Amino acid sequence: MTAAPLLSTRGLSKHFDGLQAVRDVDLDLAPGEVRALIGPNGAGKTTLVGMICGRIAPSAGRVTFDGADITALPAHKRIGLGMAYTFQITSVFPALPVRENLALAARRRLKGAAVQEAVRHALTRVGLPPDSAEQAAGNLSYGHQRLLELAMGLVQAPRLLILDEPTQGLSDSEIDGFKALIGELKGATTILLIEHNMSVVMDVADRVTVLNGGAVLAEGTPAEIHENAAVQAAYLGTG
Repeated sequence: MTAAPLLSTRGLSKHFDGLQAVRDVDLDLAPGEVRALIGPNGAGKTTLVGMICGRIAPSAGRVTFDGADITALPAHKRIGLGMAYTFQITSVFPALPVRENLALAARRRLKGAAVQEAVRHALTRVGLPPDSAEQAAGNLSYGHQRLLELAMGLVQAPRLLILDEPTQGLSDSEIDGFKALIGELKGATTILLIEHNMSVVMDVADRVTVLNGGAVLAEGTPAEIHENAAVQAAYLGTG
């Protein structure tokens, strides 16, 4: 028997001043699945994720999380249900030390000594050097700020982790570390991943959803998507 989806969308759509950014998207994410969301620039990926997170109100359709309709739920309450997300533009607090950025995220679920233990563990998991803990987050390289953002998501022990272009700005060795980390999380944490790096997508995703012009063009395993002629024409051949 197939497990009920952790996250579902039905007919999810968004108009901006007459422009249809997302059109009738149906999506089902199984518990523990790693789902990649790909598509050309302007395909509607970030808008779709914004509606899932609660940062953008849909024009039509619904979002369900663990069986409950959360379409009207504000973003901060979705975090309370177990969603965490990182965005294409880093959202760290630049003047605060790395450690305090992580502690702020950890305090959403932990108290006391458990906070600092979770901070240490998250730093190690994402591969940030231990001496970075006391640095101001704004002084980190762009790639290390992305890793900090990922750590801020992980420290919340989310049920659903949404990552928007997490490998942008990372070195090849950091990308390898990211792939290994997703491999560790697979099965325990459900992950929705917007990613332009097709090597990452092919290596870590269980399934891939392709958006084009705001609508789902194709969905399948990485191998199926790689062989799909419509996808190649719309995306892979131009990426």
